[in-house]
Amino acid sequence: MTVQYMPGFGNDFETESLPGALPQGQNSPQQPAYGLYAEQLSGSPFTAPRGTNERSWLYRIRPSVKHTGRFKAISFEEWKSAPNVNDHQLALGQLRWDPTPIPNRETDFLAGVRTMTTAGDVQGQAGMAAHIYAFNISMVDEYFFNADGELMLVPQEGGVRLKTEMGIIEIEPGEIAVMPRGMIFQVELMDGPARGYMCENYGAKFTLPDRGPIGANCLANPRDFKTPVAWYEEKEKPCRLFVKWCGQFHVTEIGHSPLDVVAWHGNYAPYKYDLSTFSPVGAILFDHPDPSIFTVLTAPSGEEGTANIDFVIFPPRWMVAEHTFRPPWYHRNIMSEFMGLIKGQYDAKEEGFLPGGASLHNMMLPHGPDAFGFEKASHGELKPVKLEETMAFMFETRFPQHLTRYAAETDTLQENYIDCWKDLKKRFNGTPEGDWS
Repeated sequence: MTVQYMPGFGNDFETESLPGALPQGQNSPQQPAYGLYAEQLSGSPFTAPRGTNERSWLYRIRPSVKHTGRFKAISFEEWKSAPNVNDHQLALGQLRWDPTPIPNRETDFLAGVRTMTTAGDVQGQAGMAAHIYAFNISMVDEYFFNADGELMLVPQEGGVRLKTEMGIIEIEPGEIAVMPRGMIFQVELMDGPARGYMCENYGAKFTLPDRGPIGANCLANPRDFKTPVAWYEEKEKPCRLFVKWCGQFHVTEIGHSPLDVVAWHGNYAPYKYDLSTFSPVGAILFDHPDPSIFTVLTAPSGEEGTANIDFVIFPPRWMVAEHTFRPPWYHRNIMSEFMGLIKGQYDAKEEGFLPGGASLHNMMLPHGPDAFGFEKASHGELKPVKLEETMAFMFETRFPQHLTRYAAETDTLQENYIDCWKDLKKRFNGTPEGDWS
């Protein structure tokens, strides 16, 4: 089947896979067409202000109460939730990891999730978790929804097909997808084994950041976010539905597919975004601007200007600033930064930070370009340069990110990462010119 998309972000839209399945003029007719059931899926409190009120009406073969039976507890040992503290002996520090290997044994998406960090409190609906996924088989007759938060998938290797209650979304490296809290979905491989990153957002949902003085254009534009058209699966055979709720996993046996929504309308839906459509802005004379100008999506906290999570990317772009140290400056800040590399090189660390790898710089821990990057940026000719074939990103949060035991003990942890700064030398010699030899 050819998957189609329609644009929308924060808009109310409608789609049907059978003609006349979507009622007009009312949401819950006495007898919906095709013998369907009307059901509302709410992503916000009923009384939320109109601008933040999110809900969709689903017209489905069975109501979702028929998609659950008796639950039993189940465990996915490497998928952790906050608070998850003091389960390893690794001391505080700046950290970096090599890419997580693709599993040798058969592993589906749920079994392939490895939590790297957790922050905040899943039961308090604040904070996040940063995961890496790596799997080599599709989910078959198995489905999942996460009651703890929305999930952002960031593929790094291999495409994935997300079959959801509201349609099908396909994403490849260079794209992202967001599954709303409570959305039932299934993950299939598109072209071989897959690896990538995933942000689990416990707090307020992702939205577009305010542009402020930037104005009406640039950064991520609403028209580039795509939601799926209606699609349904009428499958009558034993299936299993997995649920994550308050950090625990449960499974129930059902006799059919839960992806049975024939039509829907509303503004609570999964979506995808092509990172190449992000329009970066930057300094066109001197100095290096804050990385906040590269924010694609933000999950706000209760404090204005302080995000529960920012999703930030560092895409291909021109560097033109004069009399300027162009890479990110050395800094300490209150935000905690989990970073990944989708492809190419990151300009501040061209060595050691590999596609599929990750780094963590927690709140108030200093970080910045390695010694090689510093030397290159300090002595290079400041002519216009285009950074190409690169894509890095950050999951940045106001909360400290606590390592999991897996992240602290995995073989991919680079024990010598701190050495990337050891060759930064003292250049102060009491003269205005310093020692730049």
